Amino acid sequence: MARIAIIGGGNIGEALLAGLLQSGRQVKDLVVAEAYPARAAQLAEKYSVRVTDVADAAENAAYVIVAVKPDAVEGVVETLADAAADADSSTKLPAGSPVVRVMPNTPMLVGAGITALSRGRYANDAQLAEVSEIFSAVGAVLTVPEKQMDAVTAVSGSGPAYFFLMVEAVVDAGVAAGLPRPVATELAAQTMAGAAAMLLDRMTESGSGSVVGPLDTSAAQLRASVTSPGGTTAAGLRELERGGLRSAVASAVEAAKTRSEQLRITSE
Repeated sequence: MARIAIIGGGNIGEALLAGLLQSGRQVKDLVVAEAYPARAAQLAEKYSVRVTDVADAAENAAYVIVAVKPDAVEGVVETLADAAADADSSTKLPAGSPVVRVMPNTPMLVGAGITALSRGRYANDAQLAEVSEIFSAVGAVLTVPEKQMDAVTAVSGSGPAYFFLMVEAVVDAGVAAGLPRPVATELAAQTMAGAAAMLLDRMTESGSGSVVGPLDTSAAQLRASVTSPGGTTAAGLRELERGGLRSAVASAVEAAKTRSEQLRITSE
């Protein structure tokens, strides 16, 4: 298998490393670059993987995954460019460097992420397929045009935070309605996990095995199936609509998309 260098030993980098090992990749085919000695030692001990600096990790690597925070990408890419290596960003890299832009999300920490890929102009089909296989170790993968990546960031990159806020709100409401907080928390979390599983199951059936099925009305259909006329669910949904839930979500996604555009480091 191709040798993979993971630049960055933070949560995302470690999640990818763990997922790759669990999916059958060999330790000898993986290397991690981590600047903090204590963290480097921790990763080396936990995963028996070689941990080194950026230039050394990238040397001879077929695929270099830049898994660092946005404000650190430029410095990493400059180091990679000096080492004449490939990376996840095309700024300052040698002309013709194959690049695949990647947007994962934090559920990859538990193997349930969704990663969007956007192929750069110099990346070929085989390289895109390999990157897709790499990230499939930590969840689902799909490919979108570069022009859609800011919207992807707003929906799936920021999406877990929207979900957690919703859980907070439901828990607080449950407590206000008379439930003990631990009970309200478990009810909310398990209910949303189950609802998500139902939706993914419906979309998989509609999409012939893909979690991105063609039937974008699945959520609405499932909502309708649990809403009895004149019942408790209908009463609750009416208040959510009256409170402007859809408008608030639309505004949140648009604001996150705009901020992603402002923070963009590179654009091909």
